Amino acid sequence: MTTVSPRVPIARLRSIGNPFARAGRSVLERLERREQLARPPAYVVLCATVAVLNIVGLVMILSASSVAALSDYGSSWYFFDRQLVWAVLGLATFLLTARIDYRRWRRFAPFLLVFAVATLTVVLVGGKLVSGSQRWIVLGPLQLQPSEIAKLALLVCGAEILAKRTDRLDDVRSWRPVVAIFVVFAVLVMKEPDLASTIVLGVIAGALLIVAGVRAKHLAQMIGIAIAGAGVLSLLAGYRRARMFSFLHPGHDVGNTGYQLYRSLIAIGSGGVSGVGLGAGRAKWFFLPNAHTDFIFAIIGEELGFVGCLLVLGLFVGLGLVGLRIARRAPDRFGTLIATGVTAWIVGQAAINLGAVVGLLPVSGVPLPFLSVGGTSLVITMFGVGVVANIARQTAPSPNRARPRPRKRPARARAS
Repeated sequence: MTTVSPRVPIARLRSIGNPFARAGRSVLERLERREQLARPPAYVVLCATVAVLNIVGLVMILSASSVAALSDYGSSWYFFDRQLVWAVLGLATFLLTARIDYRRWRRFAPFLLVFAVATLTVVLVGGKLVSGSQRWIVLGPLQLQPSEIAKLALLVCGAEILAKRTDRLDDVRSWRPVVAIFVVFAVLVMKEPDLASTIVLGVIAGALLIVAGVRAKHLAQMIGIAIAGAGVLSLLAGYRRARMFSFLHPGHDVGNTGYQLYRSLIAIGSGGVSGVGLGAGRAKWFFLPNAHTDFIFAIIGEELGFVGCLLVLGLFVGLGLVGLRIARRAPDRFGTLIATGVTAWIVGQAAINLGAVVGLLPVSGVPLPFLSVGGTSLVITMFGVGVVANIARQTAPSPNRARPRPRKRPARARAS
């Protein structure tokens, strides 16, 4: 008699002879459906975390932008409606990329690189100028931000290059193309100008090189050059130099260069432990500039208090931990690099934004992932998370789960 273990692969079950063919096929079909419906715990946690972040973002955007939207556009729902459309597009993008084998993106790496360079060039020629920065391409009712596409292109191209050259990383020439791609993107993005996005690009490139296994000596040299370059760029432009001095001495000019940070800290401090109540905040009444974009965390602190801030921080920490877990158990080197890069991208950008809002870092203008208003940022971020979700779906279970311990049988009573 042939016994079939439920842990035998489906393909092997078909080769086992069985006189009851119809019953066997029915059992195989049920096992296939059950196997398709099964999802690894990391995949479930990732999806749940991203879903909660999107819901919190939509709620807080409605609360933070209602006053400005009513004043500028005649409807309190203006920014929320637009963000909701982008959220639906982001959800569709996530579902699509979560079902596509992540290895297929390797063949699209050159096309992503060319597309990113082309859009970054176009935005410098005919992009929309807002507050002295030329960062958006207007396509009818939509606005495309090429720097977000550059993050994705750098991630995929860098992972593809490093995955192919894993055994040659001691040679500088093996990973030099990744640095070259970053430099090209950094020059184009700084022409807009956008130092914050350039720093995020550097975080992505650095995470890829670290995980790939580049020698510590080379990493230390590049990190030193990057920090020195960021410092020089911060002091070259007048407005960035003012932000830097305001960060170093936040109380010296609260009416001018330190105005935004000062109002942000007042909003967070007035929230206390439980907040003043959702929708009852006063900072969004033209007290805090950019309340629904770069400084939405200050509105969260005011209306939801310390509890709401801990919730947001916990969600990003959880996203970082599950992302690293998926990267560690990825089926191949390319999957490890992609999962690490996306995790460093989202968590690093969140850290830069949160640090600026609470005064730990200079004000940078980088949005808070999933929470700030921004269509291109949300869709591209959901794209990256969807790829990580696909990696999680293909991750093999841990040895402890694959081989459960056998149950101990009760000892038989000895016959007297």
